[in-house]
Amino acid sequence: MPELPEVEVVRAGLAPAVTGARVLAVEVMDPRALKRHTPVGEEPGLGGHGRTLSAETGRGRAGDFERRLTGRTLTAPLRRGKFLWIPLAPDTARPGVPEGAGGPGEHGGPGDPDTALLAHLGMSGQMLLRATDAADDRHVRIRTWIEHPEHGELRLDFSDQRLFGSLALDTLTPTAPAGSIPAQAAHIARDPLDEYFDDAGFVTAIRSRGVGAKKLLLDQRIVSGVGNIYADETLWRARVHPDTPGAAISPRGAVALLHHLREVFDQALAEGGTSFDEQYVNVNGQAGYFAHSLNAYGRGGEACPRCGTAIKRVPFGGRSSHYCPRCQRRKSS
Repeated sequence: MPELPEVEVVRAGLAPAVTGARVLAVEVMDPRALKRHTPVGEEPGLGGHGRTLSAETGRGRAGDFERRLTGRTLTAPLRRGKFLWIPLAPDTARPGVPEGAGGPGEHGGPGDPDTALLAHLGMSGQMLLRATDAADDRHVRIRTWIEHPEHGELRLDFSDQRLFGSLALDTLTPTAPAGSIPAQAAHIARDPLDEYFDDAGFVTAIRSRGVGAKKLLLDQRIVSGVGNIYADETLWRARVHPDTPGAAISPRGAVALLHHLREVFDQALAEGGTSFDEQYVNVNGQAGYFAHSLNAYGRGGEACPRCGTAIKRVPFGGRSSHYCPRCQRRKSS
């Protein structure tokens, strides 16, 4: 959590307020929220990506992040899978910074490569739009003050209770067949709602592997944006056991699996995502209500909505899988 629908709800909520807005100021209150941020001149990964940073590393990252983001203009936010990013407009005319001055990256000025503000929400990260004088949200790690041509001044808070999420400035790299993506997200596949998603490639990838169907849905190299909740819901709708090997799924079954995945995502988006607690909310702090539409996930011991058999809950990689033992019988390859 959050998974693709929750991140897409956040992206859509941010778009009207941040597209075309100028960053007035940035305050890093907790440098641990920058664990994936690489300052100019530092090699990626230096200092580690854990939740613990040395004081010196934390101060360096905070200062670099604040300096390079302040004064920049934000463009329309984008998403792939669970990654969300806001590209920064070219900065060729910042007041007080001569064009070409300072060398690559200094001041976030003209020497900067194509750059984006990258957000990964982790388990409990939140991007919250607030009035500039609003009281602090709980667990705020980074504050950003912006000014929009139509909406005026706003504050964008990054809040994260468990500190698995992060913000970073990251370089954009071209991606085929169209668009650019932050370097940190370049390793993941497109998601099923992407217009360039390769349906045939998904079917081939699923059917060429002997591991369980749920593991395949969670493999971000095959399809991005799927987590525990939506994997269970997709498999329930497709009547596929979580441990059925991909190689045992017919071509028609793999096509149906993708269809149901899109169906689940579409419904979750329409209902604002899934909220079980305060760890996921939209940009206005409101919870989604797809949890009321769940058929399998979190319903261990309850009657299957389709056949009445008790939903089974079993351990799965430190989490749990939920499925109907009657509707979702395991097949062998």
